[in-house]
Amino acid sequence: MGTALVYHEDMTAARLLWDDPECEIECPERLTTALERLQQRGLEQRCLRLAAREASEAELGLVHSPEYVALLQGTQALGTGELQTLSGQYDAVYFHPSTFHCARLAAGAALQLVDAVLAGAVRNGLALVRILIVDWDVHHGQGIQYIFEDDPSVLYFSWHRYEHGRFWPYLRESDADAVGQGPGLGFTVNLPWNQVGMGNADYVAAFLHVLLPVAFEFNPELVLVSAGFDSAIGDPEGQMQATPECFAHLTQLLQMLAGGRVCAVLEGGYHLESLSQSVCMMVQALLGDPAPPLSGPMVPHASALESIQSVQVAQAPHWMSLQQQGQRGLGRDGASGSHAVAVTLNHPLGVAPVLSPCPRSPEGRPSPLLLPGGPEFKAAATQDVAALSSLLDQLRLNPTPPVRTAVALTAPDAALALPSDVLCEEGSAPQEETQAWARPHEALAQDRALTALGKVLYLLDRILDGQVSSGIAVTPASAAAATLDVAIRCGLSHGAQRLLCLAVGQLDRPPDLTDDGYDSQVMCVSGSASRTNLWLNIGGKEAAALSMFHVSVPLPGTTGGFLSCVLALVLPLAYSFQPDLVLVALGPAHGLRDPQAALLAALLRGPAGGRVLVLVDEESTPQLAVVLARVLHGEAAPSLGPFSMASPEEVQALMQLRGQLEPRWKMLQVASEAGGPGSG
Repeated sequence: MGTALVYHEDMTAARLLWDDPECEIECPERLTTALERLQQRGLEQRCLRLAAREASEAELGLVHSPEYVALLQGTQALGTGELQTLSGQYDAVYFHPSTFHCARLAAGAALQLVDAVLAGAVRNGLALVRILIVDWDVHHGQGIQYIFEDDPSVLYFSWHRYEHGRFWPYLRESDADAVGQGPGLGFTVNLPWNQVGMGNADYVAAFLHVLLPVAFEFNPELVLVSAGFDSAIGDPEGQMQATPECFAHLTQLLQMLAGGRVCAVLEGGYHLESLSQSVCMMVQALLGDPAPPLSGPMVPHASALESIQSVQVAQAPHWMSLQQQGQRGLGRDGASGSHAVAVTLNHPLGVAPVLSPCPRSPEGRPSPLLLPGGPEFKAAATQDVAALSSLLDQLRLNPTPPVRTAVALTAPDAALALPSDVLCEEGSAPQEETQAWARPHEALAQDRALTALGKVLYLLDRILDGQVSSGIAVTPASAAAATLDVAIRCGLSHGAQRLLCLAVGQLDRPPDLTDDGYDSQVMCVSGSASRTNLWLNIGGKEAAALSMFHVSVPLPGTTGGFLSCVLALVLPLAYSFQPDLVLVALGPAHGLRDPQAALLAALLRGPAGGRVLVLVDEESTPQLAVVLARVLHGEAAPSLGPFSMASPEEVQALMQLRGQLEPRWKMLQVASEAGGPGSG
């Protein structure tokens, strides 16, 4: 199964036929530029191309009234003057004789993509469409909210520009306390952004602390993404700061759900370069490519933290996963059955079941917009374009490695069902080098341990020099701790500046490992560049932060406890630390089930730009190496099974650690600090 790309050339037909500065940003070039960029990067060729079909009137009638459909159908026969008059009755809408045909193609493309994913013909995909501009693009998706607000089979999540109700459409039901109605209570999740300028750290924090905990508990069978990019840097409508690679990270995080069955449908985005780059990043993630590291400091804004906390408070009565974060409520039993998650990736989302006249702000006038050509827009856009250009230069300097995943085994095993393009690495470091690294460790004196170490060193070098993205190496159980010690030393001495080590099981931190390397660490070739490492142990006897760079936590025994440990501790630490290499060591008696180990490895691909090396104790099941290879290669992790709430002891341990670590690692925060870093 691969990735589908759904598109139809007719969707470029609709365009503005008169002068309207507010509507001119919706143009066919939004589609053609995105498609051209996909072709230039060779991404379109890697997808299964599907031609969009028109949605039938019966399909449109599932959510739209006959009057609404008839209104749009009638625009096909109107002249330019009549179309302009009709468009003037609504806010930021224009009609074209091709509007109805384009809208049916857009709806049909989304349906066709969903059918292909659910039938198993493809794993995921993107429908490259244009949609009739109603309230679909730049504002809260009250239309979708109204359709599903009493339906517990659809979890609807939307973040959107709100500004305490002073941004269009000025609705109370766009705020965090609008959580659905009747049987759908808790299945509408609104996250209002009350300031512009939200960036990568804010978006990732919203996923880690709100969306993903709830979504894992919901356990969907399908994820639909309203993938608009007016929330990206440079866009005149959104005025946000998220860079294109952020959308690769968000897409990867969503692929942890529903067995990877993710259907994305293009929505907004009016800065053509930012839009096309963001679309490419999302498609790369759907194809399984590693996401580039996030740029900029990972410190959420105080306003974003306030919004996240308001959502947690509003939703805690309905979700056990949020109660585990200290927000108490009633909760609900773990659900099963037919479930879907609708996720808004553009800050606003929505398609209204009916067109409505132009609303007004509480002051009786439309909110001011930064329209293209205005002096305020030009000043902001100039800064964003410069930042975007610098980012694109960085991305060009860090191409995707030619080998995505490699596996180094202690002995060949033809029975392992590895993906066909996963490399079985046979190379080894030079014998003299291997022996030099092994000399301080008695456990590495045996031939089998020394042979395995040579393969680890060779694979690690290939990851560090950009030839391989991620890898798995099997080590003898008796040499697991010594091999990890050497891998850390080698990584720090061969170019890793920020190394995250996640040790699971009976593995202690090497005694001479300090926060900035080893006491006698060999200097990097580049000179005296600063090196730091973050040691995190899952499986320790008690929760403890011996320093800001040395953290230990017991292995949770519940699904909810494990997810909270990963989403509320491990990933926030990793994204705050921004490592350039992640070492995951599954030591003796590590205690993880295969799906847990797979999810952990898959999620850690993001913070390090895909550079992950997993060391596996050879006494683990052979199937574990296969599962790890698949998720590091971009496939979906197996399901964790039914959700069970974390124990009080697990919650207390997690909250204790977070309290100790939050002053240093800002992605752990879920409440703002007045006047602290990230405020504004």
